[in-house]
Amino acid sequence: MPPNAPGEKGKREKLVHAPQSGLAAVYEAYRPELLRFLVTRTGDPVEAEDVLQELWLRVHAAVGSPVANGRAYLYRAAQNLVLDRMRERRRRATRDRDWSDAEYGAAGLSEAADPRLSADQAMEERERSARLEIAIAAIPPAAGRVFRLHKLDGLPHADVARELGITRSGVEKHMATAMAFLRRTLKD
Repeated sequence: MPPNAPGEKGKREKLVHAPQSGLAAVYEAYRPELLRFLVTRTGDPVEAEDVLQELWLRVHAAVGSPVANGRAYLYRAAQNLVLDRMRERRRRATRDRDWSDAEYGAAGLSEAADPRLSADQAMEERERSARLEIAIAAIPPAAGRVFRLHKLDGLPHADVARELGITRSGVEKHMATAMAFLRRTLKD
C-alpha cells in the first residue's frame, strides 16, 4: 500500500519513516513513466493504477541482492504483472464458460441470460401446442392413426405398415395426407 493510501496508521507511519531501498527510490523516480507504460499495456487507467500499486508492494517487500538496472527491472516486473492479470482473466473466462456449459448446455452466441421462456413466450408456446393438439385430433381417422404411430410413437414406416396391415406405400400416402391437413389447419 503506498504511503498516501488509507490504511492502519501504525503501518503507514512505519512505511513513511522506513529508509527507502535503492529500488524503491528508482520506483518513486519512474512512477509517472511506469503509470503511462501500464495504461498503454492495460488500456485502463484504473487497472494501471492497481498494477502500479501491486508493483509498489512488491518493491517494498523485496529483500535480496542489488539490481543492476532498476528501471529495466521495474518495467519487466510491471509487464509480468500485466501478463499475470491477463492470464488470470483468461482462466476465469474459461472456468466461467465451462461452468455455464455444464449448467445450461453449450449454446451459441445468442445465448440468453435466462434460458427459461419469458411469460409471453410461454403463453404463445402453450397456445401453439393447444392448436397443434386440436389439429392432430382432427386428422382423418386412417391418416391420424398412421401419423400418431409414426410421429408420436416414433415407429418407422415399415413397422407402421406391418402393425396396421397396409403397404409401405399406403403409410406414405396417409402421412402425406396428414401432413397436408396439418399445414392447412395450422396455416390459418
